[in-house]
Amino acid sequence: MERNQREAPIMEALNRLREARIVPFDVPGHKRGRGNKELTEFLGQQCLSVDVNSMKMLDNLCHPVSVIARAERLAADAFHAKHAFFMVNGTTSAVQSMVMAACKRGEKIIMPRNVHRSAINALILSGATPVYVNPGVDQRLGIPLGMSVNDVVKAMDENPDAKAVLVNNPTYYGICSNLREIVRLAHDRGMLVLADEAHGTHFYFGENMPVSAMDAGADMASVSMHKSGGSLTQSSFLLVNNQVSPGYVRQIINLTQTTSGSYLLMSSLDISRRNLALHGKSIFRTVCDMAQYTREEINRIGGYYAYSRELVNGDDIFDFDITKLSVYTLDIGLAGIEVYDILRDEFDIQIEFGDIGNILAYISVGDRRLDLERLCSALSEIKRRFSKDRTGMFDHEYINPQVRMTPQQAFYGEKRSLPIRESTGQVCSEFVMCYPPGIPILAPGEYITQEILDYILYAKEKGCFMTGTEDPTIEHINVLA
Repeated sequence: MERNQREAPIMEALNRLREARIVPFDVPGHKRGRGNKELTEFLGQQCLSVDVNSMKMLDNLCHPVSVIARAERLAADAFHAKHAFFMVNGTTSAVQSMVMAACKRGEKIIMPRNVHRSAINALILSGATPVYVNPGVDQRLGIPLGMSVNDVVKAMDENPDAKAVLVNNPTYYGICSNLREIVRLAHDRGMLVLADEAHGTHFYFGENMPVSAMDAGADMASVSMHKSGGSLTQSSFLLVNNQVSPGYVRQIINLTQTTSGSYLLMSSLDISRRNLALHGKSIFRTVCDMAQYTREEINRIGGYYAYSRELVNGDDIFDFDITKLSVYTLDIGLAGIEVYDILRDEFDIQIEFGDIGNILAYISVGDRRLDLERLCSALSEIKRRFSKDRTGMFDHEYINPQVRMTPQQAFYGEKRSLPIRESTGQVCSEFVMCYPPGIPILAPGEYITQEILDYILYAKEKGCFMTGTEDPTIEHINVLA
């Protein structure tokens, strides 16, 4: 295995192409960078020389038979899967492909409501019907948790015809459900298990990590290699396992994924897979150590709470990803998004996201101890200069939705635009969310309550980046006519 994992078939093929000095009369039109001097100066000749089109010596992403096929086999081996697909439309495309491969129009899928919008987008495209399981909520932190096994069993018992169960592994905040038990229960009922592992690449390579989807026996998983795996933005893997047909999944992927697969993205997946297969244990040991050091330093400041495995309760917090530096901020009187903005504007520090009550700083092997110390010093200074009384602040991130119809019915239904402040009591026909993390506050087909409206207006006031509505200003919202 180790000898094979040292190979990088796509990168090696691109190097052979460069050495062959083939004259290009194909696309892309920049012709190895010669046709766009400004782009070449910005990105570099090395990059532009391998931004090429599919050809016989490089294989074809839509129907791989040689170079890409070998790279897929190596990735499957590294991730303990039956097959791995290179995804160049992001993990969004991977999530959509696995949902559409599992469920046809009108069929049911059980999923937590705190899914990424890509999962609900898949329901709009396919016409599948969601059976939402409301996640647990930590009453102190206000954050959505994983799914309780009892709640999943209840959804299965009430919907024995459901085709699949989707699980976040982990959530954005680092929280994991009891994936092994959910897999066992679902398989006993003939249901597939799909895992959104956008934030779980390292589960496959680190030590003492929460269980990965493939090792838990799940049937499909979407893995964001460009997050903790180190590949280029927008590159991901879709893993399949058990009796899922790779040929059918490929057909589903090809419905929406580009026919012009980027070799920059594919080679970055190939190289990063090799790096993790050979060095993943040491890489993520370092990441865990850095995250724990920073967590302890932040908690010494006082006022903040950088949480970890002490939250684990064996149910809706079955495990915790200790690489996630999630920090609760409300006790210093600042919303997470306010701390996020101050870090960027006052201290030139860019973290992953801030929401109403928390921030997330993404830690990777690319960070330096000096960077971590600078973050801790900045948080200490923010507490000293900007902390205030927390009276009147929202204290939770998640509000249970009231579902009136399927996302597809609502999204394509007859609609009208209303001022958002006048929308209470209507059924929403589009998304409203803060991005990141991209978990909808409202999804198509859900009832707009005053509590949800207050949350949206509060998030806007605090500076959250709002998205999803047809109106870019979020002053109007589409509701069913």
